[in-house]
Amino acid sequence: MIFKTYDPLKKKILRILDQEGKIVNKDLEPKFTDEELIEIYRQMALGRVADLKAVQFQRQGRMLTFVVNQGQEAAQIGPMLAVNKTDWLVPGFREFNAMLHHGVSLETSYLYWYGNEKGSKHPEDVRVLPVNIIIGTQINHAVGLAYARKMKKTDEVVLTFIGDGGTSHGEFHEGMNFGAVLNVPMVVIIQNNHWAISTPRSKATKSETLAQKAIAYGIPGIQVDGNDVLAMYVATKEAVERARRGEGPTLIEAVTYRLGAHTTSDNPSIYRTDEETKPWLERDPLKRFQIYLTKKGLWDDEKEEKLQKELNDFVLETFRKVEASGAVDLEEIFKYNYETMTPELEEQYRSYREYLNKEVQ
Repeated sequence: MIFKTYDPLKKKILRILDQEGKIVNKDLEPKFTDEELIEIYRQMALGRVADLKAVQFQRQGRMLTFVVNQGQEAAQIGPMLAVNKTDWLVPGFREFNAMLHHGVSLETSYLYWYGNEKGSKHPEDVRVLPVNIIIGTQINHAVGLAYARKMKKTDEVVLTFIGDGGTSHGEFHEGMNFGAVLNVPMVVIIQNNHWAISTPRSKATKSETLAQKAIAYGIPGIQVDGNDVLAMYVATKEAVERARRGEGPTLIEAVTYRLGAHTTSDNPSIYRTDEETKPWLERDPLKRFQIYLTKKGLWDDEKEEKLQKELNDFVLETFRKVEASGAVDLEEIFKYNYETMTPELEEQYRSYREYLNKEVQ
């Protein structure tokens, strides 16, 4: 078991693919087919393109505040490769890639960040809860959902994510404790991207690793290279299998880096330097996996150019659809707070409708 070998107190980090695209742990290299490896890269590339485009749309005033994911693709796609479509994803607010991989359409995701809550509605067979903005509460949501799966005696597993700063929130500890005590089928991924907005990880906790927090809850924990999609898959796979056997939750720390801003309302240049960010650009999960594919003879510049055009066209066309039909109807803002609108809401609705009609004239 890798969790015994990579005990968090031993200060060993699980890595299979290094930043030069070289396999450094051949025994743990997963047996994906060539087609599966290419699809993994495509999924990460889609997340990157859609993320960068979303920032552009927001800067153009065409989208509301967006949570940036650049650099964290492997930390999300790797774990999602290890679960079944019948398993559950409970996201926080930065799990854009994970949600896309688990069946949420790009159009639906963009609709949410466009400001339309219909972007929180997923088909019944897409087992993804809505985006959760309140930091840490998703852990308790995941515990409740996992406990329900246990009570119903299904073999479903619940996967959830949180940031490094989020592990210092009370609801993280409460949820982890309940999950451990109730022995629920849950896997928690900490995306340690080193920054909780402008608070560095070093000022958020005294723990040498975040993975070692698992020890206090009496569950396995492991620290993984979060920019290595293969290592993230392998660690999560073992944790998922353990949960499915009824052996309880697992805590996985994905050591990664937030290459962009916290959100589009943030300016990271105020609190961190280019010198700090530069080494992480070399550890870019997409760059690393692309080198790996190239060495295996599965990728080249021509394929990369073709893929980038395909993904850019797809993302742009998707956003055109959102812009064309994504605006919230005025009535929806007021009508559904209560069973019937209060006199105050009726007056606000009437007043704002009149204001908009004057603007059109």
